[in-house]
Amino acid sequence: MRFPSPLPYASQRSAVLADNMVVTSQPLAAQAGLSILAKGGNAVDAALATAITLTIVEPTGNGIGSDAFAIVWDGTALHGLNASGRSAAAWSPDHFQGQRTIPERGWDSVTVPGAVGGWAALSERFGRLPFEVVFEPAVRYAEGGFPVSPVVARLWGIGADQLKQQPGFAEHFMPNGRAPVAGERFVNRDAAATLRLVAETGGEAFYRGSLAERMVDDAQRHGAAITLDDMAANAPDWSGTISQAFDGAELHEIPPNGQGIAACMALGILAHTPIRDHGPDDPEALHLMCEAMKLAFRDIAAFVADPNSMTDVMSGDLLNPDYLAERASLIDPSRAQDFHSGAPANSGTVCLSTADSDGMMVSFIQSNYMGFGSGVVVPGTGIHLQNRGHDFVLKDGHPNQVGPGKRPFHTIIPGFLMAEGAPRMAFGVMGGMMQAQGHVQMVLRTQLWGQDVQTAADAPRWRVVDGLKVACETAMPSDCLGALSDLGHEISTETPDTAFGFGGAQLIHRLDGGGFAGGSDPRKDGCALGF
Repeated sequence: MRFPSPLPYASQRSAVLADNMVVTSQPLAAQAGLSILAKGGNAVDAALATAITLTIVEPTGNGIGSDAFAIVWDGTALHGLNASGRSAAAWSPDHFQGQRTIPERGWDSVTVPGAVGGWAALSERFGRLPFEVVFEPAVRYAEGGFPVSPVVARLWGIGADQLKQQPGFAEHFMPNGRAPVAGERFVNRDAAATLRLVAETGGEAFYRGSLAERMVDDAQRHGAAITLDDMAANAPDWSGTISQAFDGAELHEIPPNGQGIAACMALGILAHTPIRDHGPDDPEALHLMCEAMKLAFRDIAAFVADPNSMTDVMSGDLLNPDYLAERASLIDPSRAQDFHSGAPANSGTVCLSTADSDGMMVSFIQSNYMGFGSGVVVPGTGIHLQNRGHDFVLKDGHPNQVGPGKRPFHTIIPGFLMAEGAPRMAFGVMGGMMQAQGHVQMVLRTQLWGQDVQTAADAPRWRVVDGLKVACETAMPSDCLGALSDLGHEISTETPDTAFGFGGAQLIHRLDGGGFAGGSDPRKDGCALGF
């Protein structure tokens, strides 16, 4: 990993170097995590304080009603946590009969929120400080208010225009009849009371107590299916990780129901291409990455779901080295293609990274999806709910077909790199289907091309969209865009602040001599902090 001078991209940030570190998309949340490290907490305590604070200071990407995933290096081993929620028991395919898709907003898009259960599980297994302590910064900002940061304010305005008719949204998030502007103070006393109750009960009130009752009462008032039994049945899973090697490094992801397997597949496909012959900003390299991602996405759309429903094609089939080599052979270095899914058997978010001086490292991600998620806010609680149910499909026989007590396909993914049995990088790139693509770009920039984490985060990004369509940031050089067009890609350009279109990377890389380097995406409000 090289620290260049002069810096090659527009943001001109330098990587932050320290022995203890928090990196995330909102500075107040980063400081919350750092304050917990200073109190003697470890990287898991810091990750929890950061994540919980993000529900308050960045409600445009997550909330108390989110889902979450985490990868933890505890000093000797790697652990993966799936804290995504399941559908209501009443969500049979017949429940949505006559509809073309699961609703995008409102109560009928809501699955049981899993993040709170994930917080409790992480704290119980790895936390050093009492659970209540990691809630203190978030409660302080909820009760006393905080000045809304610029990127969050812009996304808040967009979300308010779309969601003001959803149950409870305007009353909670538009206190003056509009979204707050940058620098305006927002107070969230209902959420403060909820977080206190979650902290005091270890999350029990959320799933089996008064908070569960208030959520279910509101669901029933709006004709939704979630019951107290659905809430009580929630439990996060210690899922472990899946991995893919590339030139001495191993990318680790959470297994399905998430899309992390797409990043592993694309990396495995790229290992069989001439990508090593090109530089990080060469159009030939971008072409190969786009083609590998398209191949991976075609497969996960066809086969990835709740692992209990992946009975014909499983993760091992999709990561089989012979299959990935076969998929790589379909790539034409001189021409873009619109691929089909293969036959592998004989497819709005916040993220953060933390690290401590004892060597513990955490990659954590939580999300409400599509910004504010369902748009639903449960009255008097400050709980706004995700809309992850929208990612089920209604096609008969599809492994991701909606069903009772089932996890939907999920876009949010934490990432982690290992090398020779040692931790190398805890990272994530928030932003819908950009995430797996962002993981591939971050891995190759830092590992193949030796860029430091801030430089990798600053670099212009691309995003495959559909068919031959590829979106690129306007900062990408015009000659590169022209070369991609000549290869047959249908190029569109977008500014970096197009919601979550190009993601928000948050990375911590372990230094060979001890300590860490942190990089935070200039597309967000956040920062890397350390001591």
